[in-house]
Amino acid sequence: MARVLTLTLNPALDLSVSLERLTPGTVNRTRETHLTAAGKGVNVARVLADLGHDVTVSGFLGADNDGPFLRAFEAMGVEDAFLRAPGETRINAKLAEADGRVTDINGPGAAIDAAAWQRLLDGLATRIGDPRRRPDAVVIAGSLPPGVAPTDLAELIARLRAAGLPVWVDTSGEALTRTIEARATAVKPNEQELAAWAGESLESAEARLKAALRLYAAGIEEAVVSAGPAGVLWISRRGAWQAMPPRLTVASTVGAGDTLLAALLHGVLAGHPPDQALRLATALSAESVRHVGVGNLHADDFPQLQQQTRVRRLNDVDAGGALA
Repeated sequence: MARVLTLTLNPALDLSVSLERLTPGTVNRTRETHLTAAGKGVNVARVLADLGHDVTVSGFLGADNDGPFLRAFEAMGVEDAFLRAPGETRINAKLAEADGRVTDINGPGAAIDAAAWQRLLDGLATRIGDPRRRPDAVVIAGSLPPGVAPTDLAELIARLRAAGLPVWVDTSGEALTRTIEARATAVKPNEQELAAWAGESLESAEARLKAALRLYAAGIEEAVVSAGPAGVLWISRRGAWQAMPPRLTVASTVGAGDTLLAALLHGVLAGHPPDQALRLATALSAESVRHVGVGNLHADDFPQLQQQTRVRRLNDVDAGGALA
């Protein structure tokens, strides 16, 4: 399998709370509570490691509360290359209601100064220059911590691309805009994030496809758009593909997008046919919404979930981003 480096610049300890319904201003009783070492890049690493890849995790962790991450990385079987920063890693609260609605309460994260950022860049340069540690792909996922600007992210992507590495990115807002300008290999916005970039509402399937094609035309080689129960669009040199997930009872959508990105990258790195790669990624992402956390590849009914996932090719894609 491939060697993959995931970068989580603003990780978090996720406090996931399940309850029947959130009623603000009152006492709410929980059904389940979990504290998990997380962050989008860490979630991606979980899935990639489960799929058999040699994974290294990096980014910034608070030195004062890294214990849960150390235990998680050992359990995952990944290499810990995180830089430690003074202070604590933030704690994010995710309140999941019975109807599938999730309320996120996210902290800003610890501030990263110029010296720490340069340490990260220098460490990446050393790793890339070492044939024994050079990754086959890099994933950058999540928000940016205070002190790291979207332009810094763009510079990082440009450096990695100049070194000949594929870079898959999952972020939002100005960071997503800068990521696209820097020509990351792949981006995975959801429909709201894509709409913000496109500057228009994307309520219809046709509108989402048009915006995804614009993303591909902007130089993104792997344009992946997740739209929950409305499915997944994947635009690349392989053509325009759409997948519709099986209908499942939603317990939590946290981790579904991370699962999708990781599993699709797995399919690309393994050279799987596009329909097979997209079916696996969509089905595994769908499996994740049944519980807190990322998709479980070993679920008893996962083969059935793949069979129930509908995948179709829409058409070829030309260089201008229109259907041929």
